[in-house]
Amino acid sequence: MLPPRSVLPLVAALLFPLPAAAEAAFRPVMPAPVTAEASSTNPHGSYNLPVGLFGAEGVPVHRLEGALDRRAYRLDAPGAPLLDVLVPLRDQLVAAGYEVVFQCEDRRCGGFDFRFATDVIPEPAMHVDLGEFRFLAALRGEEGVGVLVSRSTGAVFVQVIQISAQGAAPAAPSDAPSDAAAPAPDAVPLPAAPVSPVTPPSADAAAPDMAPLDAGLPVALDDLVFASGSGGLEPGAYPSLLALAGWLGADPARRVMLVGHTDASGGLAANVALSKKRAEAVRQALIQGYGVDAARVTAEGAGPLSPRATNATEDGRTRNRRVEAVPLVN
Repeated sequence: MLPPRSVLPLVAALLFPLPAAAEAAFRPVMPAPVTAEASSTNPHGSYNLPVGLFGAEGVPVHRLEGALDRRAYRLDAPGAPLLDVLVPLRDQLVAAGYEVVFQCEDRRCGGFDFRFATDVIPEPAMHVDLGEFRFLAALRGEEGVGVLVSRSTGAVFVQVIQISAQGAAPAAPSDAPSDAAAPAPDAVPLPAAPVSPVTPPSADAAAPDMAPLDAGLPVALDDLVFASGSGGLEPGAYPSLLALAGWLGADPARRVMLVGHTDASGGLAANVALSKKRAEAVRQALIQGYGVDAARVTAEGAGPLSPRATNATEDGRTRNRRVEAVPLVN
């Protein structure tokens, strides 16, 4: 005899329970006014969540797959300590059931190497000062969140990348003031770097003449040496950096932009990314090794777009791979 129709749903529920609903995705509430926000989502994405310091084997990661949500926030908090921004976000993660599995700050993380081994939304949506940033990783089962906090002269930047379970509601943007800037374009992953080295013209290259800077002209720092296919500047004493630091030190009003260049081998986007990494490495060397004020030096990448020689010969390609100091008008 069949059970009464009124109890069939109850029997079915007991025999075939429905799967539990996916927990809601993390929705961060920023601890300061949001003036700009950029985001991108992928319902079937992946994320290599850093869970350790940079070492000989690179940055340890925990690979996650699911609904990917990447967001960058610019906060109106120019004087706020980064820890005062990170701690409220960490508390929100813990309250949402996440376990914090890794935390670090700038040099302890691995500095330049950690930054460029980590997924970061490109400028201008997300800015990372290599001398001042904090990172946090949190897990909730097979869901994870990476939070990166850094600053520029006038703002704090927060990046939140998360993988949530399929079907979880995507993270909603935090409330921004009514006069907030328009959102930046959707973020995209940084391209892989090509393997074109920067090679000095000679091992005993003399310091370049800085006089062109006084006339508003660029100066090539031709004695710099980078590892093949890498943005990292090889350790050593560089006469060009000593001369550039001296030029900047002679007048506190002087400022320069460091512009990285590559040859035309490889793709455009990858070359531009590599050239900017190298320019930023030179900037950090000036700041950390020569005492240059960070606010007086910026870094950009031109890739292969401004050659000074032909790319048809090896000698020409070598000359095109360089970093230049360009004086900025106050």
